[in-house]
Order: sequence, then structure tokens, then C-alpha cells
Amino acid sequence: MLGRTGDGGWLFWRVVACGRRSGGSKRQVSLFILCVFVCQSAAETLRYSLAEEMERDSFVANITKDLGVSPSQLAARKARVVSEGKEQLFRLNQNTGVLTVKESLDREEICPQSDTCTLFFKIFFENPLQLIRGEVEIRDVNDNSPAFPEKEMVLEILETTPPGSRFPLESAQDKDVGSNGLQNYSLGSNPHFSLALGTGKDGVKHAELVLERQLDREEKRELNLVLTATDGGSPPRSGTAQIRIVVLDANDNIPVFSREVYEVRLAENSPPGLLAVRVTAADPDEGSYGKVRYAFTQTSERARQLFELNPATGEIQVAGSLDFEEVENHEMMVRATDGGGLSAHCKVQVEVLDVNDNAPEIALTSLTASIPEDAPPRTVVALFSVRDRDSGDNGRTECAIDGDLPFSLTPTFDNYYELRTNAALDRERTAEYNITFTAMDWGKARLSSRESIFVQISDVNDNPPEFTQEVYTMLVTENNSPMLRIGSVNATDADAGKNARISYALVQQEGKEQPDVSVNSENGDVYILRPLDYEEVRAFEVAVRAADGGSPPLSAQAVLRVVVRDENDNAPVVLHPPPDGSAAAGELVPRWAPAGYLVAKVVAVDADAGQNAWLSYELAKATEPALFRVGLHSGEVRTARAVAERDAARQRLVVLVRDRGQPPRSATATLGIALVHGFSDAHLRVSEEAPAPEPDGALTLYLIASLACVSALFLATAVTVVVVKVRRARRSEAETLPTFPKAATESDAGSLSRSYVYDVCFAAGTINSEFRFLRPLFPCFPAGLPPGPGEQRSSVCSQEAANLGEEGDWAAQVRDLTGPRRWGERGWRSARRGGGSDHPWQ
Repeated sequence: MLGRTGDGGWLFWRVVACGRRSGGSKRQVSLFILCVFVCQSAAETLRYSLAEEMERDSFVANITKDLGVSPSQLAARKARVVSEGKEQLFRLNQNTGVLTVKESLDREEICPQSDTCTLFFKIFFENPLQLIRGEVEIRDVNDNSPAFPEKEMVLEILETTPPGSRFPLESAQDKDVGSNGLQNYSLGSNPHFSLALGTGKDGVKHAELVLERQLDREEKRELNLVLTATDGGSPPRSGTAQIRIVVLDANDNIPVFSREVYEVRLAENSPPGLLAVRVTAADPDEGSYGKVRYAFTQTSERARQLFELNPATGEIQVAGSLDFEEVENHEMMVRATDGGGLSAHCKVQVEVLDVNDNAPEIALTSLTASIPEDAPPRTVVALFSVRDRDSGDNGRTECAIDGDLPFSLTPTFDNYYELRTNAALDRERTAEYNITFTAMDWGKARLSSRESIFVQISDVNDNPPEFTQEVYTMLVTENNSPMLRIGSVNATDADAGKNARISYALVQQEGKEQPDVSVNSENGDVYILRPLDYEEVRAFEVAVRAADGGSPPLSAQAVLRVVVRDENDNAPVVLHPPPDGSAAAGELVPRWAPAGYLVAKVVAVDADAGQNAWLSYELAKATEPALFRVGLHSGEVRTARAVAERDAARQRLVVLVRDRGQPPRSATATLGIALVHGFSDAHLRVSEEAPAPEPDGALTLYLIASLACVSALFLATAVTVVVVKVRRARRSEAETLPTFPKAATESDAGSLSRSYVYDVCFAAGTINSEFRFLRPLFPCFPAGLPPGPGEQRSSVCSQEAANLGEEGDWAAQVRDLTGPRRWGERGWRSARRGGGSDHPWQ
């Protein structure tokens, strides 16, 4: 039962066992096993044979023996059997390695009409993977006897039939093949007939009765013969059939049809069972000779399926579904045979009438899947044909487009239509069209069919880019880092593909420098190339062009405005007092000044903008911190209280000027202030006193105070003596007009506003200088000054000026010396109307 090609399985296991025993290189063994597996898996085939009709679970083969493996290895490698085809016919026991059939196999059912019957299967091993092919040949068993289609065959033979006439007999059938198939026929002994055997082209044996001696109806009306068919099995099987020969009387009349041709017209939707026509044939003979039976002859198999003939009545009925489109006419031959075996023939012609049962068929011949949007009208998009298999009006069609679309149908020839454009297309409005056209026939019950096609509209560069804004305003803080991204410009293009691929660039303007920005050509990002300075450039504009990738390209422009934001990178600059210290002692404050008296004004500017340039003033340091105060926003230095006699004659103020930036920047201004009883003391130069170091202790402080008192007393005595002598000498030598100190009026250290400008005059012959307010340009004193003394002095001064009016030169000299002081961009400066030398304080 077993046949095997090659020793691949045995060799495989031998190699595995050898590799395990030797313990050699695993890699070499693996490679060798793989090679053996690949070669053997394709070459080894197990061949078995099995007789049909074996019982269920019948033994086929022992796989373990044939492959040379143990049952444990079979289970470890998860072996399984797979049959080719849908049904699994075999079963493999992994524990024993026995291959059995799952069901009883019938060769005649599995391989009908085939000399050989082979079933294929495969055995799979999973670990490692291996595939072994197998074949099982199903051997034929003589389990079928020859059988005749009919148990009795009736032959009607005229008694006048001459000897040698042959009469074919029905052949027997045997499902077995080969020697088990049909081999021979035999006929029971009789005096009139013999059996002739023959073999057809298909190898099937058939038998014919040969009339050896003429029949005599009067001698015997019927003959019964036994026909036996025998196969070649061991033991042989046989089948028999009865042959009943009816001897007919001589017949001298044949049937006659009423018409030679019967013409019938039937609609193709005629239902089965409908009577199509009845054929009749008459035979004047009596008895069986006059009894007529009808049958089809020389008629196609298709017609036999569509029509049914009643052999007794000659009625022909519809048996199938008629189809005008398949066959329009059917022609059948009807044979009428009487009891004597004589026959006649007639022709039946059936014309099938068309019914509108077929919808039009649309066949697309060509299609332009994409057309450009600038395609001119009447451009051909598609070509298709419409066919209706019906005839007449049922096959006549018309076609139309569904919906309002810019397309039209034009009939051409032979039921062909052209789909054309009939208007301008715009891809940006409609990118594709789903065109559905309907074909409809002209039948009474109109049938139709629909077909849909998609037509893409390809883009043409007919739309320029459009910026989302006409003006892009972007902010950047000064002192930025180079290549800083500050934003992006964006343009859209209604086109598609490369026609919508936008590139950005700056528009170069003739005669202008290269701008400080750049634009990314792909995404429109805007970058600042270098650091900007708000104090130099506060804003600038450039033009940006967006161009698409069409041919030729289309473009658009937008304005890019870059606004530089201020950063607190500039400290305040003090304009007054000057930073060079030239006005360190330029402010005079009378000892009688009340609280709120305007002393000076600190003026500062900041090159920044916004809150970075909002300045605030505060007193940072002062000789007498409680004596002065500074306006937070005005910078005006005023007395915080009335000046007292105990206050030092020289005061030094440090004013801090600070902006409101983040972080804030600041600057300082130093003011020197002299507290005087009268402007005659103005020649005392106010010098900046060096700050005394802190004493080490109370003793040092007492010593310093004592030394200062003694020195001050000595100095005051000496100065008094010198001054008295000098004044007496000058009084004796003085001219009509005294010399006016220039420091009070011409010093550019002054900071009072025009409302506080005053005239100074000195009376000749006086020992001490005093103020006399002559003629202020504006009210001489602020609201806080004492009215009594001021008014007295003003009136006295005016009276003396009037008394001296006769001597106009002195008054002119006073007016020339006392001009108004003005505030300029760089600080407070003195404006003199007349000549004179520089102020001695300067």
C-alpha cells in the first residue's frame, strides 16, 4: 500500500540525531538541516493505494514508519494532515502515526467516468517547518453491475422486414472502469435474431439485433428475448433486459398531415403551458395501422426545451421562456407514425413576437477624465453608445442629461452620442461634475437606464494670489536679535497644484536702500535682519509680492508696515542744571523765603517714548533734607518749610530723575543753593563742601564741633573787620552810581520762571545791601511771600527810582542789568538786554 520517493525524511532525522550527538557547530548543523529540508520538502512524495468502499477509519498507512520518525517526534512537531479540496478525507493520529480514512470512499462518486482516481494530501510539520506531499490511489472494486436504462425494450418489426435488417438496442451502463466495466453482451437463443457487437469512438460497446430469418406474424405475433450485459470483474457481474419484439401486420397506408407547414406567432412573454398549435395526421388504416403517434424529429435541443409535444394528441405547448432577442424563429419537424410503422412529417414554424422587456444598454466608448477649465465650448468629453435589444419602437431610444449642467449630448451615428461642453467652465466654482445621463426607449411601457461619469476640471492659472490683508502691521521691539521672526504674510490662490503654489518676495524699489526685513519665499514668514533703534527709525514700510507658480505667473502686492516699539535703553538726560557742575552754586534763596518758595527747576529729557520717557523726580540727598522738596512730575524744587536762621548758608541738593521703564533708568542732578539775607552776599561763592567723615565716637564729634566754632568765630571776626574797612574805603571813593554785582542777574545758573524775575537796586551810601523790587515783568512775589516787608521795599525802591529819575543814566543802567531770564531747550539761560561782564560766580 505504500510507495515513497526519496529518503528525505530518514536523512532529515539522521542529520538531527547526528548533530545532537556530535555537539558540533550548531550553526553548521542548522544550515545543513535547512538545506535538506528545502530540498526534501519539494522532492519527497508518499504514495499509497486504497480500495474503495473501505469502512470508516480504515487503515491507510503508518506515517512514522515511512518517514522514519518516532510517534513522540510526530506529536512534538505538531504534525497534521490536510487534504486538497473542501472536504478533509483523512485523519492522522499523532500518537501512533497511523493515517486513516474519515469516511467510506466511493470511487464512482469521487472520480466519475475517470480511469484513475488519486487523492492528494499534505503532511505539515511545524517545528521545524516541513511539508511532505502524499497521494492515495483509490482502487476500483467491482461493486456495480451493468444496468440497462429500461428493463424492457419493445421493438415493432413488420413481418415484411427483409433478413439482414439491423435494429439498434439500448446500451447498458456500468459505473466501474477498466476490467470491472462493461465487457460483453449476450442474447438468448432464438431462431430469428442474432447479436452484433460494436465499439463506438468513445470506447463504449453497443449491440444490434440482426434479423436472420424473416418473421411471420401468423406464425408468432411476439418474440421475447433476453439481452445480458457482462463486466470483466472477478467474479463478473451482469445485468439483463427483456426485448419484446412485436411483429406488425403489413401496412399499406401512411399518415397524412392536414398541412405541410404550421405557422405560429407567439409573444416572447407567453407563459409556460400555453397551447401553441395542434398538428393532426390521418391514417385510413384500421386498428393499429390507423393509430397515429407524434414525435419531434430533426429538431434542435433548444426547441425541445421550449416546446412540449403531446404524442397522442399532437398538441404543442410552451414549456420554457421564449426570448425574442435570443431566437426570433423556431422550426420543428413533427413525425406522425401509425401502428404499422409508417410515418409522415410536417414542419412547425414559430415566430416570436417582440415585447418591450429590455432596457436600453449604455456602453461607454471613450472618456476624457479631465478637461482644462479654459476648454472652449463644444469640447468633446465622452463618447458612448446606446443599444436596445428590442425591435421597432421598443428598440428606439433617446438620451438626455439629468440636471442643469454645462454639458450637452449630440447624436452622431449608429446610436452613438457625444458629450460636449456647452458653456465656459470654472474649476474654482466647480472642480468636478457627476454627469448622469438617462437612455429611454419608445415602447408603450417605457424602460430606461442610467449611467454616471465623473469629469474632473483641471486647473488653469487664471486667478492671481490674494493677500488676506492689504496692509500688514507688525511690531518689533528695538534692540532685537538678528533674524528675528516678527510675523508672516499670507496669500491665497483659488487655483490648484503648481498654479496655487505661492512664493513671497520683497519688492525692490529703485533709489532706496535694502530694507531691514526679509520674507521667507515659501511660507511668508517675516524676519528682521539686524537690530533696530527706535530713536533712529520708528516705522517703515515695504511692499511684498506674492507670485504663483503658473506659466506665466500671476502676482499681487501688499504693504508690510513694521512699527518699532520703544525699549527703555536710554537713561534720562539732565538739561538743567548742566551736568558739568557750572551751576553748582547758582541758586539764591532769601532767608525770609516761606514754605513753598520756588527755588529752582530740574529739567530732564528721555530719548525713549511712552512710559519709558515718563520722568519722576525725587530728592535723593540734601544738606537739610527737611528744608526742600521736589515735585514728583514737575521737577520744581521748593522749600518744604520756611527758611530758618539756623539753616546752613550753603545747601547742596542731589535730585534723582527716574523713568518708568522696566527696568527703570535714572540720572542725578546736583543743585547748589545759597541762603542769603540780601543779594549783596551773592558774591560769596557757594562751593561744594566735602562730606565730613563720620566721627569715631562722641569725643571726636565734640572736638570737631569746638574747633569749628572757634574757627568760625575767628573767621567771622576777620571777615567783618575786612568788610567794614573795604566799605568805608569804597564809600569815600564811590562814584554817583554803585557797581552792581553781575552774579544775580546774568548767571545762567538761575532757574526761576519769568514770573519771578526781579530788579535789584542799591542805595548809595548804605552799608548793607538790600533788595528793592523796582518793576517786575510779572508779579514780583509768589502768593506765599510776606506782604509787609515786600510792599515797603517795593514802594521805597520805586520812590528812590523816581527820585533818581533826574539821573536817567542810573535807571537805564539798572534796567539794562535786570533783564528777564528765559527757559530754553537746553536749560535755563540768562538773557541780557545790555552789556556787562560775566557774573563773578561763574
